[in-house]
Amino acid sequence: MARYRPGPGMLVAAAFIGPGTVTACAVAGVGFGMALLWALVFAGVATIVLQYTAARIAVLREQGLAQAMVGSIAAPPVKLAMGLLIVTALGLGNAAYESGNIGGAALGLAALGMTAAAPWPALMIGIAAALLLALGNLRWLMRFLVALVMLMSLAFLVACIAVAPDLGTVARGLVPRIPEDGLFTAIALIGTTIVPYNLFLHAAAARERWKPADDASDVRIETIVSIGIGALVSIAILVTAAASGVGGNITNAADIARQVEPVYGPLARYAIGLGLFGAGLTSAVTAPMATGYILSELWPGGDPERLVFRGTATLIVLIGTLVAATNADLVAVILIAQVANGVLLPLVAGLLVYLAYRSPDISRALVSGAALVWLICLLLGTRLVLRALGLWP
Repeated sequence: MARYRPGPGMLVAAAFIGPGTVTACAVAGVGFGMALLWALVFAGVATIVLQYTAARIAVLREQGLAQAMVGSIAAPPVKLAMGLLIVTALGLGNAAYESGNIGGAALGLAALGMTAAAPWPALMIGIAAALLLALGNLRWLMRFLVALVMLMSLAFLVACIAVAPDLGTVARGLVPRIPEDGLFTAIALIGTTIVPYNLFLHAAAARERWKPADDASDVRIETIVSIGIGALVSIAILVTAAASGVGGNITNAADIARQVEPVYGPLARYAIGLGLFGAGLTSAVTAPMATGYILSELWPGGDPERLVFRGTATLIVLIGTLVAATNADLVAVILIAQVANGVLLPLVAGLLVYLAYRSPDISRALVSGAALVWLICLLLGTRLVLRALGLWP
């Protein structure tokens, strides 16, 4: 009988609940109240569908997703181009956004009152993440991340309870509608949850956890519960921001943490600060892990010693730490990363649907659900590219 045991799905929850998600949910709650709550519910369901599809393909094929996708292409030039696109988009993107993960964790410490002169907070967090990746056992590292996600989840849920949201207003937010000027925010909430690199991360970890003969319901239940917890955290952040009644210039969750204390007491501030620190640290570890998995899968002859995995992951952390510590301007790099990921998201989702369709052990219902999500990813990817190029306001 299948039962829930935290596993690879928790890595996905740890990855997408990062400072970017915390900020997007907080800004949406302050700007539109509960009106966009339904977008997070939809994003959670869509993420579960895609992530479960990726995990099942990896388990059945006993391959990572990068291997399976590149291997499904017959023409050598196209195969090479696909491999380069995956490595460039995710490697460059994760290196650029790693600074935000480390900076977000530092903001969480500041909200908790642990202040230190720059650049020491960023350096200490970056060094801790690099040591975890370079020296830690992967099984132990997963357990550490699971514990950190549960702590982060508890922190944001405590903050949500502390602001005592009106349940009727919460229920009305579950009815799909887009308030005036709320379209781009709704798309941002979906885009911060459905993340291309999480598909590769989940597939690689699932391949190591399960074998083809294992019960598929184990994979399904673990994916649904773990990613469901992540979606619940996103919802709690938005509800907290909406119910807190804070206003003014809110740019991240740390701003909300400082503003809720006079009304709701230090418990709410500490909870939000702890949650933001956990979100930054978990993403600072999982984003490099995904890059390391991808490059090691595509490395000629494989990576039996995991040297490529650990080296790549550590390099991503070090780049992010350097940028966060020096406040370097990454606008141009992030622009390129946005364009590359905007192209990659619908492409990866499309190949995922193709691989699922070609796998007789995957249900047609799951294939249909993944195809529907792919259409949404196509629209989302188009919007990301156009906006990055300045062609979309």
